[in-house]
Amino acid sequence: MGIAEWREQLKRGEVSARELTDQHLSRIEAVEPSINAYTEVTADRARADADRIDAARVAGEELPPLAGVPLAIKDNLCTRGVRTTCSSRMLENFVPPYESTVTGRLWQAGAVLLGKTNLDEFAMGSSTETSVFGPSRNPWNTEKVPGGSSGGSAAAVAAGECVGSLGSDTGGSIRQPAAFCGVVGLKPTYGRVSRYGLVAFASSLDQVGPFATNVADAAELLQVIAGEDPRDSTCLKAPVPDYRAALQQPVAGLKVGIVRECFEAEGLDPEVKASVMAAAAQLEALGCELVDVSCPRFNDGIATYYVIAPSEASANLARYDGVKYGYRAADAASLAEMTSRSRAEGFGDEVKRRILIGTYALSAGYVDAYYKKAQQVRTLIRRDFDRAFGAVDVLLTPTSPTTAFGFGAHSEDPLAMYLADLLTIPANMAGLPAISLPCGFDGAGLPIGVQLITGVLQEERLLQVAWHYEQAARVMQNRPAAALVP
Repeated sequence: MGIAEWREQLKRGEVSARELTDQHLSRIEAVEPSINAYTEVTADRARADADRIDAARVAGEELPPLAGVPLAIKDNLCTRGVRTTCSSRMLENFVPPYESTVTGRLWQAGAVLLGKTNLDEFAMGSSTETSVFGPSRNPWNTEKVPGGSSGGSAAAVAAGECVGSLGSDTGGSIRQPAAFCGVVGLKPTYGRVSRYGLVAFASSLDQVGPFATNVADAAELLQVIAGEDPRDSTCLKAPVPDYRAALQQPVAGLKVGIVRECFEAEGLDPEVKASVMAAAAQLEALGCELVDVSCPRFNDGIATYYVIAPSEASANLARYDGVKYGYRAADAASLAEMTSRSRAEGFGDEVKRRILIGTYALSAGYVDAYYKKAQQVRTLIRRDFDRAFGAVDVLLTPTSPTTAFGFGAHSEDPLAMYLADLLTIPANMAGLPAISLPCGFDGAGLPIGVQLITGVLQEERLLQVAWHYEQAARVMQNRPAAALVP
């Protein structure tokens, strides 16, 4: 049942918010031992939130758009009075005294908080294996990763532990786990959604977005969280259109660009390629025109990203010094020793690796050769996209080169792990909106995701094309019998 259908049934009194909340809390209790999608479940708060919605309905009050909808929030978004840990020892006991803008808007819209979801530590990873709370598991096959860094948010939606969730996307951390878990994941235009209250990783790349089981629900969630925020200087002042109304606008005549470089990418699984090309053929059957497009620097995005993102991370994470908040090493003989030990003991290996890379790239004598050069390549990537959107309305690529991989598959080779974001990173480098949605399954029954990308602030077009494809392809309705979420 989608959010719109739920809203109508709630208004008619056919269901209650408490019933829906209890249903999802029961589901969490049943599957969490095998999925580990949550870092914390806020059952008492969820029931209290649901009861307030039911009381308002009985009193005849007008219900807000997300009244009673149970949601999960990635544990790097600040929630007042509820732990926000970033799945790190560094913030294991941090309880924010303030609310992030996006979560505040959800609660104002009547949503119910079920809990906080697991992630790669400080959102640095592609598998949710680096969490201090242990890895999350893919509901389609618990021997596989759910992707990352928003793996807990994607797994919670796929396993039916919430109606929808929020994640953050710095280089693909919404879209890649959405593809691995067979759900819809949307990264908006940079600045379309406020970052206030999002624990910073790479400030010029981070963006908050929704996970959902279908495109219409993703549009519902984006409708609530998007919009200007005076507390975030990077948040755009552009008006927010009606995303839900845009869904059913016809797509016939739109030009869909097939990005040539993506289908020539190293390590692209043949089953993924075939499924994504079948999705392109489905759009052609709906009246879209397929156009071969070249973005010559598309595959340079990953090298560029792994200079810029660690550089910004090294600056953002310098605030964790063991003094003001966060983990503090005990029995240190001096301030310098306390700071050094707090960081060494509080951060995991992947976070420390990226801090070291970023510090090196920004150091005297290297900043021009690495960081400045990476920013120049970033501009060239953006220009490639600008030229492409001069010829087409939307770009189509695979979301990930492969389907979900096994735990430990890349533990000895961080560079191989980084390649999981090869096809998602360019949209972040250019600040463009992009969505991943299911387009098929591999021979083992694992989901495959197709990625759609549009121009700046073109989320309406993005959701429109994605919705029409979803309605026509009916991927989840036609999934293999063996591919069933536990």
